[in-house]
Amino acid sequence: PVDPVAEGQQARILVVEDDPIVRKAVRLTCESEGYVVAEVERGADVLAKLEGFPADLVILDIRLPDQLGFDVCRAIRAANYEMPVLILSAQNDEIDVVLGLEIGANDYIPKPFRPRELLARIAAQLRRRNAAPVESADRLEFRDLVVLPGERRVQRDGEDITLTHTEFDLLLHLACNAGKILSHENIFTSVWGADRRQESRVLPVHIGNLRRKIEADPSRPLHILTVPGIGYRFASSAPEAED
Repeated sequence: PVDPVAEGQQARILVVEDDPIVRKAVRLTCESEGYVVAEVERGADVLAKLEGFPADLVILDIRLPDQLGFDVCRAIRAANYEMPVLILSAQNDEIDVVLGLEIGANDYIPKPFRPRELLARIAAQLRRRNAAPVESADRLEFRDLVVLPGERRVQRDGEDITLTHTEFDLLLHLACNAGKILSHENIFTSVWGADRRQESRVLPVHIGNLRRKIEADPSRPLHILTVPGIGYRFASSAPEAED
């Protein structure tokens, strides 16, 4: 795993893109902000590149000549790299957005991208990664569910539950704010580092996936409760299943 960029150090960004024009545009945009940039054209070369270039963030195209960027993202997470991954692609259908976030990407930016928006998304992810943890309780317990933030582990009835990077961040934010009503905007800002209200349709998919993994009966959740028209609330203690 790559250590977060130290204060005052230039962040390192790996751009994975086979189109030379787009790759150059991304590189120049990042360099204009003082970032150190390395480039890779093929998905198969990403892990080897990361060994010698400890990137603080990866910008990843989906349509690569040898494999899909989704597979590259899975490989990055399987190798235990935890740096933010921003998917950059013209494939911006809802199913691609959801899949990208589900496999461990932190954000999804459609082509053609706007340089200022790209830089804003990069800055938000780096700030979140480098910020001192505010949700750092050693152990959070809710009935049959235990969340261990420091270990990034979740257990139900003593058994480990496998969550994606994004699912864990989402669950942690909800659990650390147990009893509070959190709006869609609040959740997107806290988990993805930016207000993503325009893609709020994605959130119910993540919530549904989480419920299937942590709830004994996902159709009658005891932990993650919907607040119609506003957002969600993580139940703090007493059972209060939804109808």
